[in-house]
Amino acid sequence: MGGGLGQVALVIGLGAVFGHVLQRAGAAEQLASTLINRFSERNVAWGLGFAGFLVSIAVFIDVAIVILVPMLYVIAKRTGKSLLYYGIPLCAGVSVTHTFIPPTPGPIATAGIMNADLGLVILFGVVCGLPAMAVAGPIFGRWISKKIFVPVPEELDASRGDGEQDPNVLPRFGSVVGALLLPLVLILAGTTSEAVLPEDNAARTVIAFIGHPVIALLLTCLYTLYFFGIRRGSSREDLQKMTTSALGPAGVIILITGAGSVFGGLLVESGIGDVLADWMGAMNMPIVLFGFITASIIRISQGSGTVAMITGATLTAPVATTMGASDAVVALTCIAIASGAAAWSHVNDSGFWMANRYFGMSVADTLKSWTTMKTIVGLTGCAVALTLSAFVG
Repeated sequence: MGGGLGQVALVIGLGAVFGHVLQRAGAAEQLASTLINRFSERNVAWGLGFAGFLVSIAVFIDVAIVILVPMLYVIAKRTGKSLLYYGIPLCAGVSVTHTFIPPTPGPIATAGIMNADLGLVILFGVVCGLPAMAVAGPIFGRWISKKIFVPVPEELDASRGDGEQDPNVLPRFGSVVGALLLPLVLILAGTTSEAVLPEDNAARTVIAFIGHPVIALLLTCLYTLYFFGIRRGSSREDLQKMTTSALGPAGVIILITGAGSVFGGLLVESGIGDVLADWMGAMNMPIVLFGFITASIIRISQGSGTVAMITGATLTAPVATTMGASDAVVALTCIAIASGAAAWSHVNDSGFWMANRYFGMSVADTLKSWTTMKTIVGLTGCAVALTLSAFVG
C-alpha cells in the first residue's frame, strides 16, 4: 500500500486541488464559450470537441457535463439542430482526456500501478486521444444527430440562469489554457530532458526536477491558487476551504489505488503473472490487447471507469514485468487499459445517467448515442495504441 501510493497519492491530491480551483473560477465556461465563438457554425462541433478535450485535463467528467452541456442549449435552440450534434463532440472530448491523459486520477493511478513513465503516458494519450475524439465526437455526432433528434430539455433550460457566472468576471482565455497545459508541458519536458541530454548536464538535472510529476503538479497548484484565487480576491480561508473540499473525492481514488497496489502485490507473489504471461504467449496476444480486454470486462460488469482502470492495471502489471516490456509499450498498455475503461458505458455507469438527464433522452436513445460514442472512443484509442506498439515494441 505504501509503495504504491508514495508518489501517486500526492499527484492525485494536487491534481484534484488544481482542477477544483479552476472549476470555481469559471475556467471551463470561459474555455468552452471562447472556442464556440471562434469556430464557425459549420465547424463548431470540432471546437466543442477540443473544448471538452482541454477542460477535462482539470475537471472531472461528471462535473464537466453539469457545467458545459447546459451551455449548448442556446446554440441548439438557435440552430434547430439535435442537441446531440453539439453534445456528442463535447462529451467525446471530455471522455478522452478524463481517461487517457494525466493528471486526472484514473490515468495517474494506472501509470503508477504499471510503473509507467508519466511523460510517455501523456504523449501517447494525446496521440491516441485526438483520433478517438475526432471519430467519436464530430464525425459520429453529425451522423447520430440525423438519426435521433433530441430537443433541449425545457425543465433544465428554464433553470439554467441560476448558476451562470457573469462573463465579465470569468478568467481570461489565455490564462486558462496556460494553466491547463502547464503540468503537461513540465512533465513532458522532464521526460524529454532525460532522453536527449547527458547525465552530467546541469540543465537536465533542473528540468528533470521541475518535470517530476509531484513538483510539476505542485508548481501548477501554486500558480492556480495565486492567479485564480488570490488575484481574484480569495482570502486564505477561501483557499483553505477550496483545497479541503477538493481532497474529499480524491481520497476515495487514493484508497482504491492503494487497494489495487495491494492486490497487484499479491498477484506477483502468487506467481499469477507468470501464468498469465505464458497463457498470452500461447495465444500470441499482445500485452496491449490483454490490458484492453481486462479493463473492458471489469468496466462492463461493474460500471466505474476508474475502478476498471485500476483493476485492469493491477492484473496487467505483473504480466508487463514478467515479459520485460519496454517503457513505450508499458505506456501504450496504460492507454489501452484506459480505452477499455472508457468504452461500454451502459446502465450501471453513473455517467450514463448524467448524460440521460442532461440531454433529456430515453434510455434507448442514450444507449444508441452515449454508449456508442464511449465505445468508439475506447475502440479507436485501443486500435491506435495497438498499431503504435507494433513500431515501438
